[in-house]
Amino acid sequence: MGKRHQPTRRRQGMQAVTLCISTTMVLVLLGLVVLSVLTTRNLSDYVRENLTVTVMLSDSVTAKDGIALGKKLQKQHYAKEVTYISKEQALKEQTEAMGSDPSEFLGVNPFVATLEMHMYADYANADSLKKIVRQIKKNRQQVTDVAYQEDLTERVNFNLQRMSIVLLVLAVLLIIVSYSLISNSVRLDIYSRRFSIHTMKLVGASWGFIRWPFLKRAIGIGLVASLLSCGVLGGGIYALYTFEPAAFQIVGVTELVITALAIFIAGFFIMLFCTFISVNKFLRMTAGEIYKI
Repeated sequence: MGKRHQPTRRRQGMQAVTLCISTTMVLVLLGLVVLSVLTTRNLSDYVRENLTVTVMLSDSVTAKDGIALGKKLQKQHYAKEVTYISKEQALKEQTEAMGSDPSEFLGVNPFVATLEMHMYADYANADSLKKIVRQIKKNRQQVTDVAYQEDLTERVNFNLQRMSIVLLVLAVLLIIVSYSLISNSVRLDIYSRRFSIHTMKLVGASWGFIRWPFLKRAIGIGLVASLLSCGVLGGGIYALYTFEPAAFQIVGVTELVITALAIFIAGFFIMLFCTFISVNKFLRMTAGEIYKI
């Protein structure tokens, strides 16, 4: 008798493993989209705050005055970071970049001292930057010009807004697809055990009694698949941090916790709901209907 049930148990075990793997893959994709949606704002802020506004200083401004002006700008509510670049430092950086010293054939240092300013994300937009530039240019004795990539700023803002919309639509579509894939996998698993369900009905078992083992199994598979999905995503994020430490500014702890919760909630409720619906479907079937399918 035990040998007779051994192949059945082995088959059910393989079905559970297959269902767990397929659910894990779906939850990993769902987690990636949720994480992408959550980090869009951080990515937008990161890109905006790395846009450089260059304040060009006149030749009459000494290093001391330039540093003082930088500190003054640093105190402004819109400035995140202001760095003073002397003429000598600018020449050195350009020489390293070009591989030759421009002052050797020009006879003079062609560069001017500058202040490189990074704005807070809320002010790194076209309208705010225009007002800030006008305000800085009022200091005509020390400032000769203020330059920034206006087209790039507008392009970045437009592309980030469009990416946010695309990710939200993709998230909704993936939730629907995830439900469909997990639902089909659950139905196939329960379909293979439809005769067991019918046998329990014949001996007088209540629907709740019949459903419970399936629901308990679904909860277990959902939790295991969620843990595996979080492990896969966690490994990927760790590798990303190792390769690029600055990624921590975009993918933070809050986003990771929310993504993990979303995966567990999706894995738990989708598995539970799909199993409940599928078991009820076979519970409502008569013997003739079960043998026909």
